[in-house]
Amino acid sequence: MKSSPSPEPEVVLCECFARDGLQHETVHLSTEAKVSLIDRFAQLGFRRVEATSYSNPKVIPQFGDASDLLRTLPRHPNVYYKATCANVRAVERALADTTQGHGANEISLLVSATDTHSQKNLARSREDQWRNIADMVAAGKGHFRLVGTISMAFGCPFEGRVSESSVLRDVERFLELGVDHVTLGDTTGVATPVSIKKLFGEMLSSRSGVTAIAHLHDTRGTALANCVAALDTGVRYFDCAFGGVGGHPVKVKYGGGYTGNVCTEDLVDLFESMGVRTGIDRAALLDAVQACEDALGRELQGRVARSGLNPLFTATEAA
Repeated sequence: MKSSPSPEPEVVLCECFARDGLQHETVHLSTEAKVSLIDRFAQLGFRRVEATSYSNPKVIPQFGDASDLLRTLPRHPNVYYKATCANVRAVERALADTTQGHGANEISLLVSATDTHSQKNLARSREDQWRNIADMVAAGKGHFRLVGTISMAFGCPFEGRVSESSVLRDVERFLELGVDHVTLGDTTGVATPVSIKKLFGEMLSSRSGVTAIAHLHDTRGTALANCVAALDTGVRYFDCAFGGVGGHPVKVKYGGGYTGNVCTEDLVDLFESMGVRTGIDRAALLDAVQACEDALGRELQGRVARSGLNPLFTATEAA
């Protein structure tokens, strides 16, 4: 009897361990170790995997092997492998790798919601970065799926509250440039379910054609609740990282304390237990956590890695 195809996922998760996760780490993984983990993530069912960053290796040395990694990385159909780009030079590097036949097929273009964070993280003002973004889009359009990323969208450790109207105008600026996938980043975990619903709700109701992506950090233990709030507004794309790793670059610190991403295994377990299909192989989830812990040499932040997956959930209940 021919088996029926697996149902399409209702949410698309991007596994960020290998980029946003590792930028916070002082331990540098070998290229081979990163390739092995990224390939494991794709085999688990992630449709998007953040693979690397074309950043200055003097500032973020973890990604000095970006081109080598992409050249040796096995590719799976229907998977977007994302590289983060902060400037035109980074996009040019991405294009060079693509020309050689081993580049990323998605790149993330970074802007900050506040001037102070922009200066600290990107070494330029917001307006200078927006001029950069326009040049980056011109260089990359047609070669990659472009994702606009707005850091500090819900609040900034340097400037405090961020105007919702300013963030929504940034969303519009991306759309005007032809970038229709836009990430709102709660970079230091200051958002609440109320602020999540308000900003994402307004973004989706007033900006037609946008694909909203939630990049939410668990700094204050609110990331899972915020993900459910975003889901309730209609967000279907979420970033996450195994073990809740991640945060600011090691050499560009801000926010203080724990700044990790929403934990992949906890988010998958929660969504699946709610009947929301993620497309992720739940049976192999905790083995992947163990591989990430082995790579970093320590126990990570995930809860279900210690307590086990929800024992009341079965795959047939979500079918």
